Amino acid sequence: MTLATAPLFSLTEKTGNHLVLSCAEGHTAHVFPLENDIIRVMVLPFSELRFPRTWAIAPGGDDVPTEGRDRFDLSGFTLPSYSVDEHPDRLILSTACLRLTIVLKGFFCRWESFLDGAWRPAAADRETQSYNFGWWDRRVYHYLKRETDEKYFGLGERAGAADRCGQSYRMTNIDAMGYSARTTDPLYKHIPFYMVWKSASRVPLGFFYDTLADCTFDMGRELDNYHGLYRHFIAEHGDLDYYVIGGTEPADITRRFTWLTGRPAFMPKWSLGYSGSTMSYTDAPNAQERMEEFLENCRTHDILCTSFHLSSGYTSIAGKRYVFHWNRDKFPDPQGFAQRYLDHGVRLCANIKPCLLKDHPRFAEAEREGLFVHGRDGAPTAVQFWDETGAYLDFTNPKTIAWWRSRVTDALLDYGIASTWNDNNEFEIWSDDALIDGFGTAQPARNAKPLHTLLMLQTSKRAQEIHAPDKRPFLISRSGAAGMQRYVQTWSGDNYTSWETLKYNVRMGCGLALSGVSNLGHDIGGFAGPRPDPELFLRWVQFGIFLPRFSIHSWNDDQTANEPWMYPALTPFIRDLIKFRARLVPYLYDLLWRSHSRYEPMIRPTFHDFPDDPRCFEENDDMLLGANLLVAPVVEPGVLSRRVYLPAGADWYDYWTGQYFVGGREIELAAPWDRPPLLVRAGAILPLNLAEQHFNQPADERGFAIFPPAAPGRFATTIFEDDGDGGDYRQGLYGTWDIALETSVRDLVIDIAAAGKVPPTASRIDVLLPRSESRSIHLKQGVLLAEGYRDGWRVLTVGLTDGLPHCP
Repeated sequence: MTLATAPLFSLTEKTGNHLVLSCAEGHTAHVFPLENDIIRVMVLPFSELRFPRTWAIAPGGDDVPTEGRDRFDLSGFTLPSYSVDEHPDRLILSTACLRLTIVLKGFFCRWESFLDGAWRPAAADRETQSYNFGWWDRRVYHYLKRETDEKYFGLGERAGAADRCGQSYRMTNIDAMGYSARTTDPLYKHIPFYMVWKSASRVPLGFFYDTLADCTFDMGRELDNYHGLYRHFIAEHGDLDYYVIGGTEPADITRRFTWLTGRPAFMPKWSLGYSGSTMSYTDAPNAQERMEEFLENCRTHDILCTSFHLSSGYTSIAGKRYVFHWNRDKFPDPQGFAQRYLDHGVRLCANIKPCLLKDHPRFAEAEREGLFVHGRDGAPTAVQFWDETGAYLDFTNPKTIAWWRSRVTDALLDYGIASTWNDNNEFEIWSDDALIDGFGTAQPARNAKPLHTLLMLQTSKRAQEIHAPDKRPFLISRSGAAGMQRYVQTWSGDNYTSWETLKYNVRMGCGLALSGVSNLGHDIGGFAGPRPDPELFLRWVQFGIFLPRFSIHSWNDDQTANEPWMYPALTPFIRDLIKFRARLVPYLYDLLWRSHSRYEPMIRPTFHDFPDDPRCFEENDDMLLGANLLVAPVVEPGVLSRRVYLPAGADWYDYWTGQYFVGGREIELAAPWDRPPLLVRAGAILPLNLAEQHFNQPADERGFAIFPPAAPGRFATTIFEDDGDGGDYRQGLYGTWDIALETSVRDLVIDIAAAGKVPPTASRIDVLLPRSESRSIHLKQGVLLAEGYRDGWRVLTVGLTDGLPHCP
């Protein structure tokens, strides 16, 4: 194709916030200014819409219809005013934040963002053959110009460097057990979103391709002399339907993309505790005895635990897994077993898989009902699954959805199982002949494999909601797609035990968090391979306690289990780290609320909060937990300190020593075995649980750690509080702590207030300050009952009086 033969488009229809451009060859392009900072483009060769519904788009919503959302449905968007300037050779569409210029000959797009009072270049299509208008094949293509100062972040869960520039990635969900966190691709999740950051002009931009097809992203690895520098997206099926998201900084892009694909689930507080797990317990012939030993060991070693991920061995027959089937030799009384765990304050999260092996006790029933992905002859499509062949359930069939919901209920929830662990749900279907029901419109299964994953999660969640309508559901899933944050907590799959994995899992988690999914974790200690040596295990736990999902999980080659007490000399360290995690749960819970209510990622790379500091965009091993904690994990063996760069734009405290550091420099931070390196942003007010805690003896005593800046100023925060697992928050029935701090050279003024429809209650509160803080304290409310030093802190005990609720 040359420019002379490129199709010439013109604006042929303009209805509200929907513009249609057409050409003589029969191609159409649809442009939607949806928000001031979101413009959508859909390019349809020969005007053919191949996949008319979407399951990713849920602007500000909790869910989408089971049968999907019509791609022309614009509900949920504000649909702002915009301008269109038509010229003979181009069309210019402008909102308050984004400007799109379309060259009509060939349909070439150029994007600009309005920053600092001026329009700044943000992205542009490649100037040659940027789209496939039917002249190559039936795949979907989009080529964009690549600038030398660009960095790319996101693409969900990817191995290797945080900056994706210079790499290519294949996006097809796959069971990559024992993967290299540095090199393996593809992995478990399908999130075709990335963020562009222009280092020179500091312009961010987000691109989301709304497709469920297998696809690839080349971020500058490929080079072709005929086209200059470029990056590209190719999808095997479906449509080119992409959203461009503008903003002033990277945080804007992530928040807006999360909003676009749906509100992150607000899960119960207990989901933030330590979750035990290992495959070896339920694989053992004496599985229930092994599970009893876990509770006894938690009691013996005083290991706090709020949940246990029940691996699939509970469903086994002769070593193979049969979902929803209880092995009564291992678990003769599932209901009594679940109740015993609940009696110890531990909820069970049972593993379920969406594939029935060919000798599953209910295979014939499911085949008779037509519940499987099937061939053109109607027979179930055979797939490899574990150590056998089987068939995947077809979640685009309403009968399958009803069947799955019933099995989740009668095989698990009715027995007292608290939640579902949706596993092995990558839907590895490779046959071109495999078909799905498609809600009445049959189509090839390969066109939308991750759709089954999303619908499996939605169905499991609805089963739990129906069964316990007064409780918040908790689900976890290994696989997923854009929008999965509406349903589940996740983890980075079956990682390999190595220092390299520990190092690169940090970046993998941050990349996923930038892509809308931040309620996440990793298998602490490594899942596959050798068991971790003592030092690696300890350092991994030191990192893991700062992740939203904290689970020590394994399937070690030598059949050992990663457990808190696996190395007796380390057990006191592990116990204290888990107790420190419990102390931080109020902070984590507030982050979970902020994720749900404000679309803020719970974890994130440092550049998310400090885009003005170029050093934060360099490759590093650090992570922010919320806005206030800088986590600096030790990812190399044999060291007792590590270098940490402190982002400019804030000052920092060493959490453990109270030492004060000015930001914008690198420091050497101690990293002893008994505590992880941890820094706190000056001005932070952290909610803590200061109660003494022991296994199966839950206690909650609210306190606040305040880290005053050296400079004068005012700092304030609002901290969420409710009952921890109910649904009253939907009606606004929750409370907050509203805390403000004013600093001067000599004085600190602290204001603590309870607010909300159900304000938190306390008769006294402990306020912790760094030991080095010597300024005079003044309270706007309450009475200072005591002041002293304890455990390295300056501690103020405040009696709450006028204007604050009291406990009897």
